Amino acid sequence: MIRVLIVDDQVMVREGFSVLLNAMPDIEVVGEAVDGRQAVRKVAELKPDVVLMDIRMPEMNGLDATREIVAADADAKVLVLTTFDLDEYVYQALRAGASGFLLKDASAGQLAEGVRIVASGEALLAPTVTKRLISEFSRLGTPRAPAQERIADLTERETEVLVLVAQGLSNGEIASHLVVAESTVKTHVSRILVKLGLRDRTQAAVFAYEVRLVTPGA
Repeated sequence: MIRVLIVDDQVMVREGFSVLLNAMPDIEVVGEAVDGRQAVRKVAELKPDVVLMDIRMPEMNGLDATREIVAADADAKVLVLTTFDLDEYVYQALRAGASGFLLKDASAGQLAEGVRIVASGEALLAPTVTKRLISEFSRLGTPRAPAQERIADLTERETEVLVLVAQGLSNGEIASHLVVAESTVKTHVSRILVKLGLRDRTQAAVFAYEVRLVTPGA
């Protein structure tokens, strides 16, 4: 079972997501939190597999909560929820260590699949919305440094894999695209993360946009 903590200041949202997720045979909602501060405490107490995190909340917002949760547990998986598909806080949350984001108007199937994807260690990078969000805020924000020097450490194949990760492809899809074994792709991704000093493939995708390795529509 995938254990989920729902964090949102709106009762109806928490209850609605709980009903939808508990109806899935492989997902269990183990707790709820009304703000970021309570979320940090609940994560430490319940050790959920996935945290569904709202961004705009009183007391402590989802961005600060995500940062604290990830700092306390590098393996924590936070799936950010947002009402808007272009929210500056979502971009910051991805940089803070969130594993991806999902729009609040997602269907029950999309919500459950998003939880499964994040729980499995994959990044939830919707090809259209996420590309637009990351590219826009990497343009407005300050690029991570020293960016170009870190990219130079990658081999040609690792750079190619990084581009495909940023485009939202799974390991299996990358393997098919490059005509290699999926295990080979996993090895490349692991090496990319180590060389760039990144936490997961979500941060790798953000990094690729920040250094302009990938551009909108690429």
